[in-house]
Amino acid sequence: MKAIVASIAAAIAFIPASLAVAVNPLPAPREISWGHSGSVKIDRDLEFIAPANTILTNAIKRTNKMIWKEQWVPQAVEKKPVDYPPFPDVKRSESITLKKIKFSVSDLHADLQAGVDESYTLEIGTGSTGTIKSKTVWGALHALATLEQIVISDGHKGLIIEEPVTIKDEPLYPHRGVMLDTGRNFLSLKSIYRQIDALAWSKLNVLHWHIDDAQSWPLEIKAHPKMTKDAYSSKEIYTHTDVKNVIAYAKARGVRVIPEIDMPGHSASGWRQIDPKIVACGNSWWSNDNWPAHTAVEPNPGQLDIIYPKTYDAIKSVYDEASSIFADNYFHVGFDELQVGCYNDSSYIQDWFKADPSRTYQDLAQYYIDKAVPIFQNKKDRRLIMWEDVVTSADIPAKNVPKNIIMQTWNNGPNNTKVLTAKGYDVIVSSSDFFYLDCGFGGWVGNDPRYNVDYSPPLDASISDAFAADPTTAYSAVSFNYGGNGGSWCAPYKTWQRIYDYDITIGLTKAEAKHVLGGEAPLWAEQSDDTTVDSKVWPRAAALAELLWSGNRDSKGLKRTTQMTSRILNYRERLVGRGVGASPLMPRYCLNNPHACDLYLDQTAVTGPAL
Repeated sequence: MKAIVASIAAAIAFIPASLAVAVNPLPAPREISWGHSGSVKIDRDLEFIAPANTILTNAIKRTNKMIWKEQWVPQAVEKKPVDYPPFPDVKRSESITLKKIKFSVSDLHADLQAGVDESYTLEIGTGSTGTIKSKTVWGALHALATLEQIVISDGHKGLIIEEPVTIKDEPLYPHRGVMLDTGRNFLSLKSIYRQIDALAWSKLNVLHWHIDDAQSWPLEIKAHPKMTKDAYSSKEIYTHTDVKNVIAYAKARGVRVIPEIDMPGHSASGWRQIDPKIVACGNSWWSNDNWPAHTAVEPNPGQLDIIYPKTYDAIKSVYDEASSIFADNYFHVGFDELQVGCYNDSSYIQDWFKADPSRTYQDLAQYYIDKAVPIFQNKKDRRLIMWEDVVTSADIPAKNVPKNIIMQTWNNGPNNTKVLTAKGYDVIVSSSDFFYLDCGFGGWVGNDPRYNVDYSPPLDASISDAFAADPTTAYSAVSFNYGGNGGSWCAPYKTWQRIYDYDITIGLTKAEAKHVLGGEAPLWAEQSDDTTVDSKVWPRAAALAELLWSGNRDSKGLKRTTQMTSRILNYRERLVGRGVGASPLMPRYCLNNPHACDLYLDQTAVTGPAL
């Protein structure tokens, strides 16, 4: 370690003020200005002077413990950047000792809800006292997360900040999150807590908890205790106490927990225990080999019967109980991937169509909206989130969805973001082409004949012609498993650069862009559980964190992917050191030799002009 610290110190001695440090905080602050008067020593008895607030007090204790335990040594140090000017020799004075950090928080009572002020300033000057100022406690927590990244080891069991520093920081977008699915495979509380920690360190402020799905129902509902018969086991259940503990743990770290109960699609387990008639096509085969009888996009089939009257009694009792536990003003109520074929098995729906032959599936979707949405509006400040399918589906969209419902878009990239914002909807961007963390791991269904090939299959004439005209369209229509997409519908794997380089408001007018609340990276869990969740989420979600906090462009409007490379490699090492099983992104050589592994010597290759 001493040799590493010595090499860092040697590099620092020749770096100008704007680049005078080896630390590289992620997400990059909106504004950061380094001095050049010499390192700031951290007093072993550093005192934090803060107003009385339990959340802030506990966060300070965690930070103080973290920085002394971590004794962080920056891993990816910019030694000889290709396009940087020669470093002048900068004389350095005697070090300053930081003995106190004083907090000023304008509003200690602002709740952790959508749109709360998360800004802060952090200043470590040439005196013995630093300052953190914020409008709310939540901004102060972000300041502490930054402080944890700019404090490093001095090589002698002490700590320093390399130079005096002033940071003015706030997020670009108010909604910045990761979606975890606990319906396809169960996640333990320990694993969920670990994700919350990493979210907070990255300044991501939302855990979207997709609690259930057709395959399992792990959430305790006291009004219907039999629902958890469809949990995977009696040990794989979230009790009310478990949920409240997760919410409290997250809130203490500035992370909102937004629940999702997916309905009316993806709804079999749990619901059928209330009343089997609630679930349409739940006993059917999902029928990929007989497409006219197709009932679901994946096993197992099951959708809430929209016409059966008692469906809405069940929805109300389940929703009322679930929404009484979760404190957030946002609640996600699903509505993705409804399959028309499922409702061929419902006598209630078929009789409804026969009663008026002019009725369409759009009318059916609207019937659900008209009946269910009033149930969901059971809290004064409640805002609902739905998957975009309720508006954009080609098969079963509703005709009139209230504009105060937030749309989460996952299809068709920026095109659907444009469609939704142009209609006046607020949008959370989760485009599967850019942000889906489960993509590219191959297909997971069994008895899949697409893999039964020994030679690369030739394209037939129609596909060859289509491919010549538009390769993207052609390949998206073909299930290549030999050297192709491996059975993963959303392949390829979304690398951190794919995530980071996506401009989520591209093609929007200024008015439309104002409707973009932020984004989420979903991890659907067909192939994830406690053993893989860390490596599939991290460190790629950290790329999303910076994209949504301070953007992917510099002050000139050019993409800063090159600078981000060292930042995310360094951050991955920090996550691993903190107990998160984050996946490696490159060989260690690339970490030790910044930019040696770049595809182009020209550092502006990915930094096209602002759009």
